[in-house]
Amino acid sequence: MGEERVHLASSGSKDQMQHFVRQLLADVGALEYMLDNNWIETGVKRIGAEQEMCLINKYYKPAYTAMDILKEFHPEWLTTELAQFNLEINLSPQVFEDRAFSLMETELIKRLSEVSNVAARHNTRILLTGILPSLRKFDLSFDKITPKERYFALMEALKNMRGSDYELHIAGIDELILRHDSPLLEACNTSFQVHLQVSPNEYVKMYNIAQAITGPVLAMSANSPLLFGKRLWHESRIALFQQSIDNRKSRDHLRDRSPRVTFGRDWLHDSILEIYKEDITRFRILLGGDIEENSMDQIADKLAPKLKALQIHNGTVYRWNRPCYGIGADGKPHLRIENRVFGAGPTVVDEMANAALWLGLMEGMSANYGDITKLMSFDDAQDNFNKAAKLGIDTEFTWDKDRKISASVLMKNELLPMAREGLKNRNILSEDIDKYMGIIEERVKRHTNGARWILRTFTKFKKETSVDESLTTLTAAIFHNQSQSKPVHEWEIPELGQFDKYDPSQLLVEEFMSKDLITVHQEDILEYALSLMDWNNLDFLPVEDSQGHFFGIVTLKAIMQQLSFKQNDKQVLTVESLMTKDPVAVAPETGISQVIELMKGNQLKVLPVIKDGELVGVISEKNFVDMSRRLIQRMSQEEEK
Repeated sequence: MGEERVHLASSGSKDQMQHFVRQLLADVGALEYMLDNNWIETGVKRIGAEQEMCLINKYYKPAYTAMDILKEFHPEWLTTELAQFNLEINLSPQVFEDRAFSLMETELIKRLSEVSNVAARHNTRILLTGILPSLRKFDLSFDKITPKERYFALMEALKNMRGSDYELHIAGIDELILRHDSPLLEACNTSFQVHLQVSPNEYVKMYNIAQAITGPVLAMSANSPLLFGKRLWHESRIALFQQSIDNRKSRDHLRDRSPRVTFGRDWLHDSILEIYKEDITRFRILLGGDIEENSMDQIADKLAPKLKALQIHNGTVYRWNRPCYGIGADGKPHLRIENRVFGAGPTVVDEMANAALWLGLMEGMSANYGDITKLMSFDDAQDNFNKAAKLGIDTEFTWDKDRKISASVLMKNELLPMAREGLKNRNILSEDIDKYMGIIEERVKRHTNGARWILRTFTKFKKETSVDESLTTLTAAIFHNQSQSKPVHEWEIPELGQFDKYDPSQLLVEEFMSKDLITVHQEDILEYALSLMDWNNLDFLPVEDSQGHFFGIVTLKAIMQQLSFKQNDKQVLTVESLMTKDPVAVAPETGISQVIELMKGNQLKVLPVIKDGELVGVISEKNFVDMSRRLIQRMSQEEEK
């Protein structure tokens, strides 16, 4: 959604909105005219990419410095993203032949280096990863949006259309159930988007091939299994993106409503216009724009229009294979397919291997298959995509003619040879084919990719230390491995403390509080509370109601004293009679040093963590004892070395 001059559709006047709709319909008519009269460029294939990146500080947590960096360094190829801890690099289009991939890789490395040099002056580092492991929920508060009108307008439009808070529910090894007050959850996603220019007469065939191969290429490239310390899907970006901006609400009927993040509903049949018309039909206009030129007037003047209204609306519908219209440097209009499924990272060379696999398969399948829709149902293609997002390289696919086959076997025996053939057909340099396809071959041979490395590393760390230290150290490991430019299949499982020393001094409460809570209600009897404490070796219990509203704390010491004075067995004593009401509490964003002073100054052994009257965690002496024990053990191990 590159158009800057946009506004919330509902904020404009009725005349403004009607004018925008006329422009949108005119754009569709103009595109149809250009297709019918052979205005769209043919005979040349170009590839391109967009690199999104995370900005992190020296503690490997998000750095909100995007605008500071852009104020100092603002080439035309560097642009903003939704959140202030992201930036995006746009790469130069390359003709799909010869050294296209190595040229793209060289350019990307150079541009990342330039951005990194400027970022370093703002105490910021660059990280390529699909979802930043160290990202915290409070990094997604509304004040972290990049201060540009189009981002504010989009967020407000999505929220207004939904009319209630957003909820995530994603289950993998762990389960994440989360409510958030804005669709800024979308900013968790960081991707490497690959573009392929396609001639109009080939668009239907090539778009359907893109849909068919999305599942297998996603399985090989999955790189985002973690969100907020939960092990979810191998490519959690897929579920996260759909749910984070889903403006549908549950209703008491079975009416079908399409999500704005979509794989699609059917194969493409006639032309690219089907997609644009369907998106205008099914999705309300969220954003308008002050567009002066009329595309049909430009057609009459023999000028290729930019189709700005269509571009704006297309930017608010998120297909995983997105149709794109553009005008090249030579002034000729062209069509592209944008692959949006690849997460950023783990390294630049991994990303280029993913791109080469997808583009090679696009060419190889085009040469070897007539109509892919005759060999596979759309439902199977969509199901393959969903399964690959959940299971990654462990997926079993339904392939041509209802054949069941594992991702690794399909890739090794059929798709990799076909991708190699496709790249050879484009006269890609043989050394580049061997380099990039060799990376995919090694992933298959070792049965590993970014997602599996992250899952193995995090699971190992989690057994040894806290969730925050695990996530921070994992992020540090990704950063240091990335700087070595080794593909992810060569990464070793690291040790805690192998890279930078963990520094807990900047922690906030939300990052180290206990969230797996055992609680009681006010009406519970003391014997029940005492049993829970005994069974779980606890000195206290928070008191809440069934909705999570916090009322107080009841301690083991208070219960023991009260029960010792109990008159008879028939006397019923409840938690409410003994709890400490409205104790000192802290908010999730409170700093660790402030917590220490608060507990010390008030001689407290426990602090409830409250947000909007709801109990979200507790901080106790045990949290600090565990943290100190781990740090002392680490220091002792380092001295022994």
